Amino acid sequence: MANFYFSCFEKRRPPPPLKHNPVIEFIWQVLSVVVIIIGINYIRWRWMESLNYDALWYAVPLVVAETLAFMGTILFTINLWQVRDVEKKSAPDCISQCLEPELNSAPRPIKVDLFIATYSEDTELVRLSIQDAKRVTYPFPIEYKIHVLDDGKRPEMRQVTEQEGVNYLSRETNIGFKAGNLRNGMEHTDGDFIVICDADTRVFPSILTNTLGYFRDPAVAWVQTPQWFYDLPAGKRLPTVLRKKLGRPGQTFGWLVEKLVGPLTLGRDPFFNDPQMFYDVILRRRNWANAAFCCGAASIHRREAIMQSALRHYAHTVESEITRYTRQVPDGALREELRQAMKMHVAYDTELTPYKFHVSEDIYTSILLHGDREHRWRSVMHPEVESKMLSPQDLLTWMIQRFKYAAGSLDILLHDTIFRNRKVKLSIAQKLMYGTTFWSYLACLWNTVFLISPLVYLFTGIPPVSAYSTPFYLHFLPFFLFSELAFMFGTWGISAWDGKSSYLSLFSMNLRALDTVLRGEKIKFHVTPKERQQGNFLTLVKPQLCIIALTLLGLIWGGLQLWLGNVTDPSGYIINLFWGGVNIVAMLPMVLAALWRPEENESSSAQEAA
Repeated sequence: MANFYFSCFEKRRPPPPLKHNPVIEFIWQVLSVVVIIIGINYIRWRWMESLNYDALWYAVPLVVAETLAFMGTILFTINLWQVRDVEKKSAPDCISQCLEPELNSAPRPIKVDLFIATYSEDTELVRLSIQDAKRVTYPFPIEYKIHVLDDGKRPEMRQVTEQEGVNYLSRETNIGFKAGNLRNGMEHTDGDFIVICDADTRVFPSILTNTLGYFRDPAVAWVQTPQWFYDLPAGKRLPTVLRKKLGRPGQTFGWLVEKLVGPLTLGRDPFFNDPQMFYDVILRRRNWANAAFCCGAASIHRREAIMQSALRHYAHTVESEITRYTRQVPDGALREELRQAMKMHVAYDTELTPYKFHVSEDIYTSILLHGDREHRWRSVMHPEVESKMLSPQDLLTWMIQRFKYAAGSLDILLHDTIFRNRKVKLSIAQKLMYGTTFWSYLACLWNTVFLISPLVYLFTGIPPVSAYSTPFYLHFLPFFLFSELAFMFGTWGISAWDGKSSYLSLFSMNLRALDTVLRGEKIKFHVTPKERQQGNFLTLVKPQLCIIALTLLGLIWGGLQLWLGNVTDPSGYIINLFWGGVNIVAMLPMVLAALWRPEENESSSAQEAA
């Protein structure tokens, strides 16, 4: 095997899915209801009784930000409300067990096509994905084929596929990027089910055995499995780090700290890459609403569902385009004649796109399938990891990936007509779930206010509330404490701090994504690099450094005012000192990520952790 940086992580095994605990879930649901009730009262009080009318320029933006953030809390609560996993069924032994009864024909083996989409990735990296795909097993006879979809049209990639004995597919143009590449793959294959993989997606042998059973329900269109990054840095325990920097006294101090608070590992997952919170909590809990959307790699699709939805969308697009040009013609007969004359030309010029040509083709296609009025397709978020893949290894790669997610989602929300399309019929629960995703990317607006607000108070002494008095504490503290307690139970088993920190520190990148979408600028289809990029990445975190620097100055200035006795209401300064401190702690991980470099002896450390 080629010597890649991740070679030392090969023996790592994925974590098991979180176990459903009905008691914990009940406590979460009770606490979340309390939070919403208290939160409504808090927002009411903020608008009606607490505003500082002498500084509305400051007070109103903050209360608007709090209100919008609370709306996000309600959406997130609905998302996390309950775990309702789809029943896992045994693997079908023939295709007739996956079809509607009236469509049953003579039994035949299931046909599965596994697509590995690639463009410019190392061919030896793709070889590893091919070799793992060849190890897939199934308890019954099956027609299983592996196809490498190479948008790079590389002779060396074709050579690898010939050596490995798998099919090679390429095309003349790169229209539609990954979505177009997948369409080309579908045009040249005929499998009943399609497994979608990226160049670095290395499936486990059990992926088909553990997922095809869901398709016994003829309404299931796709199954998403969790993405697991097996190359996350292992990090080092606190005593080891302190010994390297401070010698034996440092090691002793680190040992004492761990005895008090438990094991502490530094340098682990510097880019918040661990996706367990997203797959095992957020997406998994959308099963009850049939709203778990596709995330591309490591997903399995029913070809019939993709093609039926694509054909209906194609027909609707053609009809809409003809109507747009003919509806102003007053004469009915002439209008109909024009419609018939245009039909062939418009049909010819309209692309049939099984996967929407969009930077966020996965979630877009999910919306189309979930909202298909003719056939209410279902999705499944399978809780067990069935593959492994590589994580971004530097801040630039990480931000390219996150920018694509943010800009693509915001483009669907703000520019596309999919939610206003009468042919797409989502349930209320599905709209709320998709709305939660899109709302989270708008949070950059109010998060910016939350980062600036304590600075205003610390430097000017002007409060956004009428007074930091007893009514403030009676309204704010219960809401804050119950919120923290509720979401501790809501995300039980997973640390939520990394998610909170990245949610706040990504404000600048999401603002840039929002600006890009509002200006109508085309979102570029950047391929996420699979190798570490070299360079100084501190330029990427200038906004975070600015917030840290200004907040530190504010903390010093505010502390000085307290020490000199120039403050009539010390409680306000204490609250904003704490608020500013939290903001600094939230910004620091991204700054540290810009400075992170893998250590030379990381390989040996990883092997010990494996």
